[in-house]
Amino acid sequence: MSNALIGAGLGAIAASGVLLAVLASPPMRRPTLVDRLEPFLADPEAPARMLTDAHAQLPFRAVRRLLGPLVVESVRVLDQTLGGAASVRRRLRGLGVDTTVEEFRLEQVVWGALGAVGTGAAVAGLTVLRGRLDVLLVVVGVLVGAISGVLLRDWWLRRQLEQREQTMIAEFPVVADLLALAVVAGEAPLGALTRVCALTRGEIARDLSGALAKARAGAPITRALSELAEQTTVEPFARFLQGFVVAIERGTPLADVLRAQAADVREYGKRVLLEAGGRKEVAMLVPVVFLIMPITVLFALYPGLLTVVNLTR
Repeated sequence: MSNALIGAGLGAIAASGVLLAVLASPPMRRPTLVDRLEPFLADPEAPARMLTDAHAQLPFRAVRRLLGPLVVESVRVLDQTLGGAASVRRRLRGLGVDTTVEEFRLEQVVWGALGAVGTGAAVAGLTVLRGRLDVLLVVVGVLVGAISGVLLRDWWLRRQLEQREQTMIAEFPVVADLLALAVVAGEAPLGALTRVCALTRGEIARDLSGALAKARAGAPITRALSELAEQTTVEPFARFLQGFVVAIERGTPLADVLRAQAADVREYGKRVLLEAGGRKEVAMLVPVVFLIMPITVLFALYPGLLTVVNLTR
């Protein structure tokens, strides 16, 4: 590609930007019906920023406002291409965040755009350093960067969920024992949950605090705990909540149920550790087979090989 064509392309892009800016300026833009009627309509007073939804302050809302229909269409195409909205929704609920599937797809679009721009710039810089700009290679780099950015955001969500599940499994036996002690001491189920949430910190305490907040707002505690059991992705914790609900509804001894659940969770943690140890044992063979053994064989055979080479001269 010649310098004249590159200069012509850059000039056309700059001229298009200036033309769009001039056409979008207030003197050139015709007011819409909403703009004409808005001064005569009394809007309610805007709530305080601290009381609004946290997602309204995310930078992705600014991206949506700036790019508008292009971002919405990109989110729709990405959701239709990748699919798995139910799986994404389940992971988001298991992570304990209020992010919707649409907002997550918007984050994937932003990550893909950043990956495309970064990879395209890097590939273009490398090709220019070689002395010639390869447009085809830059286009391939942009596509690879966009796909990598989208997949990287999905991997990061899965990684966050795995870390949260591991934290919850580590916290769960202590929380179950504290609940059992509180119930044995004479606390009611709601009071026991309140006391444990006040004494502990962590992911389980945060989820239980959310269920307690729903109960204080007027929802039955059994329904709040059942909804939490449906949202969580940690099976022992879900079984624990279901057992807790059944014990409340049917009047079964709650302390015995909690102790049995805590023992089951400890056994589950032991099984997880054994499975992780088995996987690590296989992974430890990789450096032994591909690094230590070849070096050992090389040290053993090198003197003999050197002697043979000297004798053949």
